[in-house]
Amino acid sequence: MTGAGHRFDGGPDAGLLSPVRVGTPVEEAVGESAWLQAMLDAEVALARAQARLGTVPEAAAEAIARAARAERFDPRALALAARETANPVVGLVRALTAAVAAENRDAAEYVHRGSTSQDVLDTGAMLVCRRALDLVHSDLVRTAGALATLADEHRDTAMAGRTLALHAVPTTFGLKAAGWRGLVLDAAARIATANRALPVSLGGAAGTLAGYLQYADGAGPDDYPDRLLEAFAAETGLARPVLPWHALRTPVADVAAALAFTAGALGKFAVDVQVLARTEIAEAAEPDVAGRGGSSAMPHKRNPVLSTLIRSASLQVPSMASALTQCLVTEDERSAGVWHAEWLLLRECLRLAGGAARTAAELADGLTVRPERMLRNLNMTNSQVVTERLAAVLAPRLGRTRSRELLTAASVTADRRGRPLAEVLRELPDVTAHLTGAELTRLLDPTTYTGAARALVARALAAPEPHAAPEPLAAPGRSTVPEPSAD
Repeated sequence: MTGAGHRFDGGPDAGLLSPVRVGTPVEEAVGESAWLQAMLDAEVALARAQARLGTVPEAAAEAIARAARAERFDPRALALAARETANPVVGLVRALTAAVAAENRDAAEYVHRGSTSQDVLDTGAMLVCRRALDLVHSDLVRTAGALATLADEHRDTAMAGRTLALHAVPTTFGLKAAGWRGLVLDAAARIATANRALPVSLGGAAGTLAGYLQYADGAGPDDYPDRLLEAFAAETGLARPVLPWHALRTPVADVAAALAFTAGALGKFAVDVQVLARTEIAEAAEPDVAGRGGSSAMPHKRNPVLSTLIRSASLQVPSMASALTQCLVTEDERSAGVWHAEWLLLRECLRLAGGAARTAAELADGLTVRPERMLRNLNMTNSQVVTERLAAVLAPRLGRTRSRELLTAASVTADRRGRPLAEVLRELPDVTAHLTGAELTRLLDPTTYTGAARALVARALAAPEPHAAPEPLAAPGRSTVPEPSAD
């Protein structure tokens, strides 16, 4: 049945309206199961950290680890339960406790011991970010490598530089590709920096760790919090924060900023490719893949699909990242609504930026460059793109104002009469008195007026590569804390 009477079942988000991330690795890394497993990993890491400090029995921690597998739980049921508690952790803890009790009733007493929902969800969020940002970083490095190859191969490939949509002065495709690469490297550096700083969340109900201390049964407050935080951070592979950050949302805002920049950097690459791929320009083309880019109405078209997908993400992520930045304004020690607003925004930023990064790598790897078309377009204005050069040569002889006026008038005449600029200039005594025909021909050659483009490309390619990504995360539930020494 279709139409107004049809009832929809509210099934999982298949990505129908977000093709930029569909089928990419980041989609799985930030999906419902991934978030669920990340929260379970946080619970396991906490239990194991407490076991190392002697406040949870080792057997209980291992029972919790065995039960904490996402496939054992129903995300939809947990989501529905969250409507009654405003977050998914309460229902998850209840379900995890039941799963542990089915194996070891005594161990169930130690699930979520002294903790709070925000510690689990925030730590889980950082684990999801870590896995997603690793993927984004890898794709940015791949994109930068492909763009470096293009920049190197086309150091001297002259093309029209365009400003305010019109031909300006000549540039090179190598310099354009080096610019794209520079932005991608900047993005990779920001992603790596944000990734290394992702912290665990450990604060308890109001950021004092009181519950953890109470369950520690006599552990000294001057020592136990530091030891627990250190063990928890090591178990997760995340950083150790100075303070609990329930209401201090710097980690999320930093990730949002890095993702917004990344989306914008990739968007610049994409929109330039769209311009170069226009029918009347045709200086570059996306990879030719059978079946890609087809139109539902026009059989002749092959649309620039990859750059379109990237651009769509670049327009969405910054606005969502801005909303995440607004979530810095939280009230009290824990927020009613602000924290909750972050979750979907953060996931969407991760998967949109991640999808764009994977798509950009494919685009850069397969971009077709057409130097012959670049040369043809460069000559379209019959050398008017180098009037700046002529003005600089004539200025010492005629004065800057006079030389500019002369060349402006000559360009207007050439346009109106449909004549090459060289012909018009050879009829002007002010020009022929100072430049021979051979000199004029040389100065009007746009391929020889690319300034320091070649040197700039060389400088860009000599720049350091992006910062290395953090070490891979330990397998879920596997401790990274060194065993105690025999002493």
